[in-house]
Amino acid sequence: MGHQTVVIAPPIQLLLLTDSKRFDTQQAMLHCIEQAIQGGVDTIVLREKGMDSAKLLALASKLRILTNTHHVRLVVHSHADIAKAVDADGVHVDAKSIPEVASMKQWLGDGYLISASCHHEGELKLAESQGADFCFLSPVFPTPSHPDTPSLGAKTFLKLAALVDIPVLALGGIERDVLHLLQGHGVATMGTILNAKDPKAAAQSLLL
Repeated sequence: MGHQTVVIAPPIQLLLLTDSKRFDTQQAMLHCIEQAIQGGVDTIVLREKGMDSAKLLALASKLRILTNTHHVRLVVHSHADIAKAVDADGVHVDAKSIPEVASMKQWLGDGYLISASCHHEGELKLAESQGADFCFLSPVFPTPSHPDTPSLGAKTFLKLAALVDIPVLALGGIERDVLHLLQGHGVATMGTILNAKDPKAAAQSLLL
C-alpha cells in the first residue's frame, strides 16, 4: 500500500518565518511582513521563541487579521493553543516534538496543518508517519544563523525530499541564485526578506 500524497492547496511556494528581534517595533515587523506578502509570500510562520504567551497571543491576533486580509496562511510555531485561539491555519513543531504530531492533530481537529522541522531522513520519515502535512528540511545551504551546522547541499536535499510523499520546503541560505537547484520545491526563509530594504522585491526575487 503506497503513501497517499498530501495536497496543500494552493501549494506552499514561499514561506516566511518571523523574528521580531530584528525590528525596533512590532509595527515595523508587521509592515515588513505585509510588504513581503505583497511580493508573493504565501505562508507566515509566527516563530517567537522568547515571547511570553500574552504578547504572542496579541501578535498572533494581529497577524491573523493581516493574513486573512491578504488570503495567506498563518502557522504558529509550537503553541497549538494560541494557533487554535486565533484560528490560525496550523502549527509548526521543532524536530524534538515530531513524536507529538499525531496527538496534536487529534487535539486540533480537522482543518489544521501541522508542519515539522527536519534535518535528516529519520526525522522526515517520522514526521510523515505521524501525519505531518509538510516539513522544512535544513540547512540546505550555508546560513549565517547556524554557521557551525554543515549544510546538506541541493543534491542531498532532493534525494531526502524524494523519500517522503509530503511537501518538503528548503530552509537555510535561500537566495535567488540557488532556487534553480531546488527543482521547484517550495522555500522557507527569514533573513533574506526580513533584513531587506525592500521586502516586497526580496520576496519577488525568491519566486521563479
